[in-house]
Amino acid sequence: MDCLRKLIIVADDFGIGPETDRAILELGALGFVKNTVLIVNSPHAGSAVTAWNRAGRPIELGWHPALTIDRPVLPPERVPSLVDAAGRFWPLGQFLRRSLFGRLNIGEVAAELAAQYDRFLDLVGGPPALVNSHQHVALFRPVSSALHALLTAQPGRPFVRRVREPRRVVLRVPGARVKRTVLDYFGRRQSRALDRDGFPGCEWLAGITDPALPADPQFHARWLSQIPGRTVELMVHPGHHDATLIGRDCDGGDPWLTRRVHEVEMLWSPDFAAAVRAAGFESVAASRLGRGPLTQAA
Repeated sequence: MDCLRKLIIVADDFGIGPETDRAILELGALGFVKNTVLIVNSPHAGSAVTAWNRAGRPIELGWHPALTIDRPVLPPERVPSLVDAAGRFWPLGQFLRRSLFGRLNIGEVAAELAAQYDRFLDLVGGPPALVNSHQHVALFRPVSSALHALLTAQPGRPFVRRVREPRRVVLRVPGARVKRTVLDYFGRRQSRALDRDGFPGCEWLAGITDPALPADPQFHARWLSQIPGRTVELMVHPGHHDATLIGRDCDGGDPWLTRRVHEVEMLWSPDFAAAVRAAGFESVAASRLGRGPLTQAA
């Protein structure tokens, strides 16, 4: 009888930049990080999928709907509530304010998400095995309802991230406690709808933090030793130093840039594999909790 807990390690932001993509594919080739999600509106998305195919599809590929980075897939004039005067998506702070005050048009959100989904199908050749949103925008209205409706209308059910965390883990694991509490509040609401409609997903999510904390070599081990549950998703953001992210995802001196490098070092380390085993986990592909994937190499 298999008594090991299931750990779904998901490398976010595939396609965001070439050096980030290279690191994720290298980790996928090791066989331990088995899942990643593609930002289809990134200017690097096409080359990322080409690299993934050339590498033999070493990692399961999902979709990372994004409404706070780069430009929309649709012409900006089709989605005016989502973009600034230059036709780029509003950054996260402005996006959240517009969401709070009802300034995001749900029809435009739904149209852009549908265009991104179709872009994924065009690039990859089939539906995503897993779905989670960039910067957790799917937790907030009207994105939550628009994305849920889009995914419900598709054949099958992809694995969808549950942004929820036990209260005691918030207290025991340092970093971004206010942010984690807020995201947990909205995440539980979204999770109830996902659970109701039969979308596979994990009991809990680990890995939300302040950007400087992954410099601690015990960062992931601390999470894994504290979080309960039979199924846990570990969100990671690995990447080699990637100058293409500057001005798009971070500033030149931003700790979010160096966070990715620290996470690569941790995930490569034998200490990480030991921490996974010590916490009673085995690392598996997201499709093990849902339908079979198109996107995992045999």
